[in-house]
Amino acid sequence: MKPIGVIILNWNGAALLRRYLPSVIEGTNADIADVVVVDNGSTDESRQVLETEFPEVRTLYFDTNYGYAEGYNRAIAQLGYEYSLLLNSDVAVPAGWLEPLYDFMLRNPDVAACQPKILSETRKSDFEYAGASGGFVDKHGYPYCRGRIFGTVETDNGQYDDVIDIFWATGAALFVRTDVYLTAGGLDKDFFAHMEEIDLCWRIHQAGARICVVPSSKVYHLGGGSLPASNPRKTYLNFRNNLFLLYKNLPPREGRRMLLIRRLYDTLAFFMFLAKFDFANARAVVRAHNDYRRQHARYDGCRPQRSIMGDYPCFRRNIILDYHLRGRRRFSQLK
Repeated sequence: MKPIGVIILNWNGAALLRRYLPSVIEGTNADIADVVVVDNGSTDESRQVLETEFPEVRTLYFDTNYGYAEGYNRAIAQLGYEYSLLLNSDVAVPAGWLEPLYDFMLRNPDVAACQPKILSETRKSDFEYAGASGGFVDKHGYPYCRGRIFGTVETDNGQYDDVIDIFWATGAALFVRTDVYLTAGGLDKDFFAHMEEIDLCWRIHQAGARICVVPSSKVYHLGGGSLPASNPRKTYLNFRNNLFLLYKNLPPREGRRMLLIRRLYDTLAFFMFLAKFDFANARAVVRAHNDYRRQHARYDGCRPQRSIMGDYPCFRRNIILDYHLRGRRRFSQLK
C-alpha cells in the first residue's frame, strides 16, 4: 500500500472535478500516493464524471452528505493510509508539489501535520485567503495567516518562504499523520464545515505535537468553491464554530473570560452588517449565537484542565487592534 492518500471530498462538484482533478492526477507522484475522490452523497453527475472521465482514480461513495468534517473522518478511517492529505476539490497542484511535504514529515517525526503554501488559483501571484503560508489564532480567537489578515491578502514575493511552526494548518491542503488524526478524534462533525481544522490542530497541540508550513510546496486554491464568503450560511458556521472552538479548547475559567469578550466583538459585527443593510448576514450572526447557547454543553465533558495559550506567542496578540487601530495589515508588520 502506498504511504499517502491524497483525499478529495466531493459534494455536487462535477464541474470542479473536471476543472481541477486533472492537475492533481498529473502533478501527484503515483509512486508514493493514491489520488482518492470521496463522494459525499452528491446528487449531480459527479459519479458519472468520475467513472467515465477519471477511471484511474480511486473512489469511495457515501449515500448521504456527512459534511466536510464527518465525511473526511469516515473516509480516512476506511482508507487507512499512513499519511492522509485532505485536499479541497477546488485546488490545482503543480508537478512535484507532494514530495517536499512527505520528505519534511519523514525527517521530522515530532511534527504531526503540515501544509504547503496556498496561493490563489485566479491570482497566482497572491496568497489565498484560506491558509496562505500558515495559520495562527489571536487572544480572542480570531484566525489569521502569514500572508492574510482579515480581508487583506498579500502578494507572494517569497517573504514567507521559510519553514516555521504554525498554530493551524489549512484544511484546503492538510497533510497529517493518520494515526495522530484518529487519536485526536478527527474533525469535529458537529462543526459540519469551517474552522474544524483549527479545532483539530488545537487538539494536536494539546497532545504535544508540532504543526508546520512547508512553503517549498505550493498549491493553487480557488476558494469559496462550496460557499462564497458573503453567503449567510458561511457566516453562520464561522461565527457559531468560532464560539465552539473557544468553549471546547479552553479551561472553564479562561473560556468564560474570552467568550465574553468575543461575543461583544460579534455584537459589533452584527451592527456592522445592519449598517450595510445586510440583514441576511446579521440574522446569521444571531442564529449562530442562539445555536451556540443551545448546543455548547455537548463539550462540557472534554474541556481541558490546562490552557496551552501561554505556550504560543500568537495568543498574546490582539489582531483587531493591530489591524484596525495600528494599521498593521501585513503579517511582516506584526512584532
